[in-house]
Amino acid sequence: MCVTGRSEELRLEGRKAVIFGGTSGIGMATVNALLALGAQVVAVSRSAQKYELSQFVHPCGTRGGLSLKSCDVLDRAALAALFKEEAPFDILVSAATGGSRALGPFLEMDIDGFKGSFDKFWGYANVVQLGAPHLSEKGAIVLVSGSPARKPRAGQVALAAVGASVEQFARSIARELAPKRINGTLLPRRPLLSEDTPSQPFPSSLEFAYTRASLCPPPPSWGTLF
Repeated sequence: MCVTGRSEELRLEGRKAVIFGGTSGIGMATVNALLALGAQVVAVSRSAQKYELSQFVHPCGTRGGLSLKSCDVLDRAALAALFKEEAPFDILVSAATGGSRALGPFLEMDIDGFKGSFDKFWGYANVVQLGAPHLSEKGAIVLVSGSPARKPRAGQVALAAVGASVEQFARSIARELAPKRINGTLLPRRPLLSEDTPSQPFPSSLEFAYTRASLCPPPPSWGTLF
């Protein structure tokens, strides 16, 4: 599927994006969307070495350039080295989960599994703290929040707690970044169209990626967008 109209309205030629969690799911869709808009993209994941550049094919065509990098968002030394190597860049996006996430009734949950779910939060914190100093002026940071943060279901206590932490982190850090003219954005993630729910009115991963890409240029005012 090709999202029409938006690629004509938005151009990212000459801009460089670093995308964590960029080799699967919505992260990969975001990489493809940014490539189609002309950005130079660095797709980062723990297992990037398993992928080939030819696997990133956008239905609208590709105008940008792509490189793949392996890095764990919980490894601060590796992150610092990656950012130093890729600096400067204009767009920083994180969709990395950071590790496994616990599901099921909280009273029966292994507490170490619950604690481990917060690896996503610490991954986001590492990416922002170590990556923001390397952003160009009027750069953009985009973090994604899961729906359980706002509408948790039974068995999603860990997901909801982590998501709520991410949302408050994004709101707070945006105010710190605003004086530096860096836009900190939280993009709440709605359920996506899948083969299991082909008739539900949810956005596809590509449409969601274009929404994310549209947040990358600097908006008129600086702060968190909702």
